[in-house]
Amino acid sequence: QVQLVESGGALVQTGGSLRLSCAASGLTSSSYTMGWFRQAPGKERKFVGASSWGSGRTYYEDSVKGRFTISRDNAKNTVYLQMNSLKPEDTAVYYCAARLLPYSNERDRYDYWGQGTQVTVSS
Repeated sequence: QVQLVESGGALVQTGGSLRLSCAASGLTSSSYTMGWFRQAPGKERKFVGASSWGSGRTYYEDSVKGRFTISRDNAKNTVYLQMNSLKPEDTAVYYCAARLLPYSNERDRYDYWGQGTQVTVSS
C-alpha cells in the first residue's frame, strides 16, 4: 500500500524559506514521478513541480522557477520541496503525489496523494 506523508508546513514571513518533506512508502519501483501541487482557498489544486524518481530530472511551474527546488533522499524514500523567497501568493495547502512514469503536470494523472501540509506566507 502506497502512503505519502507531507510535513514541514508553517507560517512564514514574505521572503522567508521553508522545506517541505514527503515521506513515501510502498513504492516498489524506482519508476515513479513525484509531484508537488498546491491548493489555495477557493481555488483548484495546481502543479508546482515534479521529480522523476529514477532519472532525478525535475520540472517546475513558471511562477516558482528559481525559487523552489525539488530534491530527494533515496535512502529515506523522501522527496523535498525547498521554497525560498516566499510570497503571500504561495499560501496554500501543499500536496505531494506519485504516479508511474512518465512525468506529468496534470493533477488527474497522479495516482497517490498525501494529506497535505499548510503553508502560510504573511505580508
